[in-house]
Amino acid sequence: MDNQQHFFDFAAEVGLTKHLGGAAATEEMAALCHIDEGKYVLDVGCGAGTTPCFLVKRYGCRVVGVDISPGMIERCRERAQREGVADRAEFRVADAQDLPFEDDLFDAVISESVVAFPEDKQRAVDEYARVTKPGGYVGLNESTWRKVPPPPEVVAWAGQDLGASVSPLTSEEWVGLLEGAGLRDIVVQTSPISTQSEVRGLVQRYGCGGMLRIYGRMLALYARNPAYRGFVKGVRQQGVTPDNLEDYFGYGLYIGSK
Repeated sequence: MDNQQHFFDFAAEVGLTKHLGGAAATEEMAALCHIDEGKYVLDVGCGAGTTPCFLVKRYGCRVVGVDISPGMIERCRERAQREGVADRAEFRVADAQDLPFEDDLFDAVISESVVAFPEDKQRAVDEYARVTKPGGYVGLNESTWRKVPPPPEVVAWAGQDLGASVSPLTSEEWVGLLEGAGLRDIVVQTSPISTQSEVRGLVQRYGCGGMLRIYGRMLALYARNPAYRGFVKGVRQQGVTPDNLEDYFGYGLYIGSK
C-alpha cells in the first residue's frame, strides 16, 4: 500500500478531511453556486461529511455526498446521524470520474480538493457538468499554483501536505477544464494560504468537541498501528513550511454555470 492510500485510510479511520480555505471557502462557494433552501446538491469527494452536513443545516437544501472511500462514507453517515440531518443528507460510494446519476439532476455540483487527484481531470469535470441541471452550477475549490514554475521546496511541501499524487494547476488551467465541459460565465477567486489559517479553519470546521474526538482517534490509531506510526514519522521528516509558500501556492474557487 502506498503512502497516498495510507493517508486516505488513516483519514477515514480518524474522521478527518480538509480542504484549503476551510469553512469560509465552503460558504463562499455555496454563495457563488446559489445554494439555498430547496436546492438539490451533490458534493463529490465528501470525505468525512462535514460539508454536506454544514450545507443542510445552514441552507436547508438536500445533499448527496459521494466518496471513493467506503470508510469515509461510514463516517459521513455517523456524522449525519449525530448532527440530526440524516433525513436530508444521503451518502454513497462513487468515483468522481464515473458518477452513478442521471443527466441534469442536481442544482449544484461541488467538490473541494478532489479534482487535483485524478490523472484525467477533464473526465471528472465532464461528469460534474453532465449531472448538473441546465442553469445549475459546478463549483470547484482546488489547489492552485499562483506563480509558475514553483521552486522545488514548494513542490515538495505541497506533495507532503496534499499527497504525492496531487497535481495542482494554474487558475487558467482550472478554468480550461470548466470551459472544456461546456460551462460558461465562469467566476474565479484565488487566495494564498498560510498554515496558521489552515489550522484555525480546521478548528472552526470541526469545533472543539470534534477536534477532541479526532485527536483521540489519532492517539488510539498511533498506539495500535505500526503503519500509522511510520506515516506520522515520514510527515514529520518533511521539514518546515517554506518561507515563500504564499507567493507560489494557494487555492482557487472556480464556478461555472451550465
